[in-house]
Amino acid sequence: MKTWHMHAERLYGLSLSDSQKALFDTFLAELMEWNQKFNLTAIREAEAIEIKHFLDSLSVVAAFKDGFVPGSMIDIGTGAGLPGIPLRIVYPEARLTLVESIKKKAGFCEHAARVLGLGNVLVSTARAEEIGQDPLHREKYDLVLARAVANMPVLVEYLLPLARIGGRVVMQKGKSAREESENSRNAIRLLGGKSLDIIPIDLPEVEDERYLVVLEKVRATPSEFPRRVGIPAKSPIHN
Repeated sequence: MKTWHMHAERLYGLSLSDSQKALFDTFLAELMEWNQKFNLTAIREAEAIEIKHFLDSLSVVAAFKDGFVPGSMIDIGTGAGLPGIPLRIVYPEARLTLVESIKKKAGFCEHAARVLGLGNVLVSTARAEEIGQDPLHREKYDLVLARAVANMPVLVEYLLPLARIGGRVVMQKGKSAREESENSRNAIRLLGGKSLDIIPIDLPEVEDERYLVVLEKVRATPSEFPRRVGIPAKSPIHN
């Protein structure tokens, strides 16, 4: 039987060191323990967490086939630290910001980063619209991430303001990825982005369609974006 580490190497070319595997084991134990007290994730079995959370998080590296290496990452709506913490384990030199407005989940992220000994990790409970207007974060990141957070016309308004010019946005999406991308063309252009790729992702024993939607930041985002908290979701930028 293949371990999830073997799938990571086969699918994404990631050969995890023994110390990285140990960090993932610790992360798994902490996630399962906290899940008994707080509803961090609906997925509760160890093997399912390894595939549907850890391996799924690491699938983001499929967007880096040209040798892109993120020196800084921000994960919007990270929940229990996914995909940010798995990617931080793989890229130990990268600076990571985890954004989660639900305080119990943010508390777990802080705890996990501390237990795993991950330096240079900031956890914020700010809303995405607020952090996108914060000079400490606006246009400061090589890689901006989101996994199952919002429909794409809304999501790009959260994410593109955080990417530096030349940086990337990677959104993990389901079967609606291509349709959502088409509906986001105007928002992507208006916010300074350019579509790079839509990459199908295979996960072992998972039938649901999964895709990475990859954008490049090519121009500065106009200062009025993101709009005030709640406005992007109520009034998405339409084509």
